[in-house]
Amino acid sequence: MRRLLFALFALALAAGLSPGLRAQWPAYQAAGIPKTPDGKVDLKAPVPRTADGKPNLSGVWETVPCADCAPPVIDGLTPTPAQGRGGAATPPADTAANPASADGANRQPATGGSEQPAAANRANPPKAAGGGNRPPAGRGRGRGQRPRSVFGDIGANLPDGAPYLPWAADLVKKRVADNSKDNPDAHCLPMGIAQMNAHPYPRKIIQTPAEVIIIYEGSGTTVREIFTDGRPLPNKDEVDPWWDGYSVGHWDGDTLVVETTGFMDDGWLDVRGSPLTSAGKLTERFHRLNFGYLQLDETIDDPKAYSKPFTATIYNRIVPDMQLIEFVCIDKDAQHYIGGAAKK
Repeated sequence: MRRLLFALFALALAAGLSPGLRAQWPAYQAAGIPKTPDGKVDLKAPVPRTADGKPNLSGVWETVPCADCAPPVIDGLTPTPAQGRGGAATPPADTAANPASADGANRQPATGGSEQPAAANRANPPKAAGGGNRPPAGRGRGRGQRPRSVFGDIGANLPDGAPYLPWAADLVKKRVADNSKDNPDAHCLPMGIAQMNAHPYPRKIIQTPAEVIIIYEGSGTTVREIFTDGRPLPNKDEVDPWWDGYSVGHWDGDTLVVETTGFMDDGWLDVRGSPLTSAGKLTERFHRLNFGYLQLDETIDDPKAYSKPFTATIYNRIVPDMQLIEFVCIDKDAQHYIGGAAKK
């Protein structure tokens, strides 16, 4: 919240000191974009393909609630309106009371700390009160029949929510009660693949025969490499664990299947704090539906935290005249800043 208020103050100051606010890349549309008779982008045009016949996933994409839906809506922890640069500009009435909804992620200063998973029966976890093994839902749930964004809650569209093991359910309850203050994003740390995939800020996909590169604007402009050159996944016991793990991909017909392992412990799958451990494997299936829309089904298999694998679905809409902007996260509450260690 503090960073958000600082950003708003900076914008107001810039407006007062300059003749007009400057933007970054102006809107520019590359040649070859399919158009309707009235000159608009034809989102339902056929899927473009690369020289080798594969669907071309390249482009700037923004999260939407469903195929053929308008730009992004977050409905996880709070009743937020459209977010991101393509969303509505008016904040919800309770934004000031709940900073987690102000910019699509929790920006509260964090204090650190996390629980370690205890041994549990993965096959038969006890049921939590209220049905399923799900922690209490945050505000904003149950708003109509459209799929809800998994950015706030990875299990938002599952009947009983994510199938947490007891220790994971307890951990999520604590994180929700703490307003997600320990989310890595609150520390300017990488937020993880699942949060980046569902983030309201756009991402750019660059597809080549040997690898697919995804640049995520919403996590300090994170660059992710997915190798499609035939190499296998490394043995996770022989490599250093990474925030975003190690990814390889292959084509299954017109679907790009990406497998990722080698995660660090204590990852966050969503804003509410659904955990991802070093035992986890993430399988993503990217399927371009037409020119305008991309469906991503991501399956989480983490026997340390969940009783069974489960899948979350994310939809993206192409934004052919948008370029990514620089996103720099500065943790001004960090102890390594001058004078920070002296403050007790």
